[in-house]
Amino acid sequence: MLLGVAVCVTFLGSLCFFTVDASEYAVVTAFGNPIRVIKTPGLKLKHPYHSVTRFDNRLFILVPPVGEFLTLEKTNVIAASAVLWRVADPQKFLQTVFDRSGAASRLSDILFAALGAAIGQHPLTAFVSTDPEGYRAGAILAAVARECREIALRDYGIAVVDVRLQRLDFPAQNRSSVFSRMKSERTRISMRYRSEGEEEGLKIRATADREKATIMAEALKIAQQYRGEGEAEAARIYAETLSKDPEFYTFLRTLQTYRRSIDSQTTMILPLDSELFHMLYDSTYYFRTHDPHSPVLQNREEVRPMDVAGQ
Repeated sequence: MLLGVAVCVTFLGSLCFFTVDASEYAVVTAFGNPIRVIKTPGLKLKHPYHSVTRFDNRLFILVPPVGEFLTLEKTNVIAASAVLWRVADPQKFLQTVFDRSGAASRLSDILFAALGAAIGQHPLTAFVSTDPEGYRAGAILAAVARECREIALRDYGIAVVDVRLQRLDFPAQNRSSVFSRMKSERTRISMRYRSEGEEEGLKIRATADREKATIMAEALKIAQQYRGEGEAEAARIYAETLSKDPEFYTFLRTLQTYRRSIDSQTTMILPLDSELFHMLYDSTYYFRTHDPHSPVLQNREEVRPMDVAGQ
């Protein structure tokens, strides 16, 4: 008797009590119609004729099949993406997709449509570019995530946490032509940069040459001015010195002429009345003609001719 009562109590308890784990949501249904959603863990009570459907409330990663799309300039690309999602509204989730496989199917359709529309509205350089200003993949994917999040939550009770672009490539049959076009474009850009650089270099060199010419002209002007001042000062000094003793100056200039024009191999033929000959013939010529009282003449016993040919 007691055993039968215990069995009945246990059976009724299993029909009326159930537990909800921290990692799941529970939806209580009556004849297939949801009547209560439970999101808190613990021991719960229900009527014996009620059913309990459980959903995992943790994050899931969905990797849809690779899709082929067209960019704004009608370039075929292959895109592989991933969606991070979780159950947000268990009742709507149950009524629309029922389980994870149904949710994956709906999310794949939503993502395919949103990603295809986004890629079709932007050029390829928005996703693949070396220019930081032209690269907009992050902003485009954020917009795709917002659109998927809105549709999935509104229609299926699914919270889309994030959308990622895992791969963006060209179809195998189009890669060679696309790469050739990209190479031609890069060559055109490099030639433009090179021509602009050469033009800028010519401008810089022309400016430098013009500045050089200006500086050289100014330096030449200053140098000529200083040279003129120096020559004027030298002429003044020469004139001042010459005015003190013109005869001695003539004597020195004659000696300088000898030094420049006569050496050991020189033979000179001069008339006897030549000034140049007198200096060679008689070493006291200057003193006799300019200073008769010179000690050189007083101490001189005899004036002997000099060797004209060898001195």
